[in-house]
Amino acid sequence: VKVGDSIEIVRFFHCYKRGVDRVFVDHPMFLEKVWGKTGSKIYGPKAGKDYLDNELRFSLLCQAALEAPRVLNLNCSKYFSGPYGENVLFIANDWHTALIPCYLKSMYQSRGIYLNAKVAFCIHNIVYQGRFAFSDFPLLNLPDEFRGSFDFIDG
Repeated sequence: VKVGDSIEIVRFFHCYKRGVDRVFVDHPMFLEKVWGKTGSKIYGPKAGKDYLDNELRFSLLCQAALEAPRVLNLNCSKYFSGPYGENVLFIANDWHTALIPCYLKSMYQSRGIYLNAKVAFCIHNIVYQGRFAFSDFPLLNLPDEFRGSFDFIDG
C-alpha cells in the first residue's frame, strides 16, 4: 500500500461469523499508537488533539480495506470459495474510512476494477470530520479533483 512516498506492507486477520467476513488490518502505524507510549489513545494524545500522522494512518487503513477482497480468500460459506472480486460492499464508518470512496473511484474504478463495488458511508459523529492541512494532501496520493476540501468526510 502506498502511503506518502513509501510502500507499506500490511497483514490481514480474518474471521467468518454469522455469515459475514470480518477482516482486520495490522500495521505498526496502528499498534504504536495503541500499545506504545501513547497509552491506548487511538486518535490523539488527548481529546481534541490529533496525532500528526493520522492522515497517513487512516489513508493506509482505507487502501488496505480496498485490497483485502482482492487478495484474501474470503467468504467461508459452504457455497462459495475464493476472492469476492467485483461484487463487494465496503462499509465506511465515519471520517476514519471516508477516503475509501475516493480511492475506490481514483485507483480502482478508473482502471476498470471494482466497477460493481458499492460503499455505505455511516457517520456517527459529525463533529469530527478528519480535517488536515492542505499541505498534507499530496501524502494521500489522490488526484487533485479531491483537493477542493480537505475534510476526509467531504472526499
